[in-house]
Amino acid sequence: MLLIAGPTASGKSALAIALAEQIGGAIVNADSAQLYRDLPILSAGPTDADRARAEHRLYSELDGANACSAAEWASMAQREIADLHSARGIPILVGGTGLYLRTLLDGIAPVPPIDPAVRREVREASVAVNLARLRTLDAQAAARLKPADTTRIARALEVALSTGRSLAEWQQHREGGIAGAIELRPLILLPPRKWLYQRCDERLTHMIDAGAVAEVEALLARGLDPDLPVMRAIGVREIAAYLRGETTLDDAVSAGQQATRRYAKRQYTWFAHQPPSDWPRFREALDVETLGDALALLRPSG
Repeated sequence: MLLIAGPTASGKSALAIALAEQIGGAIVNADSAQLYRDLPILSAGPTDADRARAEHRLYSELDGANACSAAEWASMAQREIADLHSARGIPILVGGTGLYLRTLLDGIAPVPPIDPAVRREVREASVAVNLARLRTLDAQAAARLKPADTTRIARALEVALSTGRSLAEWQQHREGGIAGAIELRPLILLPPRKWLYQRCDERLTHMIDAGAVAEVEALLARGLDPDLPVMRAIGVREIAAYLRGETTLDDAVSAGQQATRRYAKRQYTWFAHQPPSDWPRFREALDVETLGDALALLRPSG
């Protein structure tokens, strides 16, 4: 299995399509936003032209009303990978959602279902209260997490309260990973930050021109739970503010560009440090001149 990972706007999709054309592989999505069919433009999903050049799987697969966990995505990805292998095809896994990739390759901690009463108690409390409780029950997690990490604080606390064990203890015994059953050829794209951030800005402008505002308007008309992943996709909040008349389109675009750059920065840091050190890192800007060098690192021998 081939893997192309890295921050948003780093050129993953273009590289994957070029690779798929060369080796006859199929691209399998590992990006949480592109999994939903509601935001093909704002999530930079594959166009009709892209799909004509290479087979794409798990793109626009789910309705935005359904939240998909990393474990659920990993199960879907395993089925697609097995199907490709059975047909002697080569899966090209592409995406920037680190949790998805880690879950698929390394497995997931077998944490039992959280007691609904505990979950409700934690989700209704303030982050300050939850963090204070976490310091008592899981001091290591509390020291590692920042007050802004509201979801991760809540998750660590509800696991400790519901199971009597810390999340870190559960994570020492992961199950279901496929890393030991496949031959993996990975590549992490880490281009120069200045080039990456410029790409982020340009891409959002292109998305607006391509109809992203109408796309968000249609999404908002569905009245979905604001906590659903599709509602928290980069750009939705900023465009929604414009549609409500709270800001101008130019200001909404600027805010969306800033949110995209911040997201790319977090992804960049994760991919620079979290994957194994022996995974190749491609640190050049991806363009016509460097595409061949990147492909050479991925192309299977023989």
